[in-house]
Amino acid sequence: MSASAQLWDDRPCELGEGPLWHPLRETLFWFDITGRRMLARGPEGTAEWRFDEMHSAAGWIDRDTLLVASETGLWRLSLPDGGRERLCTLEADRPDTRSNDGRADPMGGFWIGTMGKAAEPGAGAIWRWHRGALRRLFAPLTIPNAISFTPDGRWAHFTDTPRRQVMRVPLDPEGWPAAAAEVFLDLTAEGLNPDGAVVDAEGVLWLAQWGAGRVAAYGPDGRFLRAVTVAAPHASCPAFGGPELGTLFCTTALEGMSAAARAACPAAGGTFALAGAGRGQPEHRIA
Repeated sequence: MSASAQLWDDRPCELGEGPLWHPLRETLFWFDITGRRMLARGPEGTAEWRFDEMHSAAGWIDRDTLLVASETGLWRLSLPDGGRERLCTLEADRPDTRSNDGRADPMGGFWIGTMGKAAEPGAGAIWRWHRGALRRLFAPLTIPNAISFTPDGRWAHFTDTPRRQVMRVPLDPEGWPAAAAEVFLDLTAEGLNPDGAVVDAEGVLWLAQWGAGRVAAYGPDGRFLRAVTVAAPHASCPAFGGPELGTLFCTTALEGMSAAARAACPAAGGTFALAGAGRGQPEHRIA
C-alpha cells in the first residue's frame, strides 16, 4: 500500500537534509548541505540563511534560537539576525569530514553523525551533545543516518547507509546508550538504502530510502506497513509537522543525478509533503 506526497517547496537542493518542525514558529527548517544554506517555510513565508561552510541538521532551543551542526562544530544560531555562537568543535581538526544526519533526543541532547566529504569508508562517527559535553558514541561509520527516537525515550535508531541495516540501541535515563546496538531492520535482501528517519507518536519508523523515491513505514516490530512515494529518486529525510503534526514532510536531493535524470524529474531536490500519513511526536527541545 502506498500514497504519493506532493511537491511542497520547489527550491531545489543539491543535497536536501535535516528537516526540523519548529513547534513555536510552526515552521519547517531544512538544509541544502553542499549548497551551504538553510531554508525555511512557515506562516511568515519562506526564508534562507547562507553559510561559509556546510551545515546539515538542527534542533530547537527556543523560539529564536536553533542548535545547528556544521562541518566544524555545533552552534547556537540566532534566527532573527543569523548570528552564530560556537558551542563546541566537531572534528574541526579533520577537513576531510562534515556533519550529516542529526536529531534532538527526548532527554534534551543532540545526536549528530559525521562522514567523509567523499563518503570515504569508515571516516565517520555518531556523537552526542548533552549539557555542555560532546561524546563519541559509534565509530567507524561511513554514512551515518536514520537518527531517531521512540516516543517512550527507551530506544534510539541509526544506520550506516552502505550496510543497509537500521540499528537500535537501548538508552539509559540520561539518554546514553545502555548496551550494544542490535539490528532492527535488515534491508540487504531488498537492496534498499536507508537514509534519514523519524519515529511517529505510535512508534512507527518512517525511513527515507535513497534511490527508491519513497519513505517507508515500519512498525515497532520491524514489519513493513506502507510507503509514501515522492517524485524524486533520492528521498533523504522525513519529518512530521503542520497542524497536530499530521503532515509528513520529506527532503530530496539532486546529488548523483545526471543531466538527463534531472530533466526527467523536474521536482527532484524539492521538499515534499503528505497530510494524513500519520501523526508525529513533537521535536524535542535541546536543554
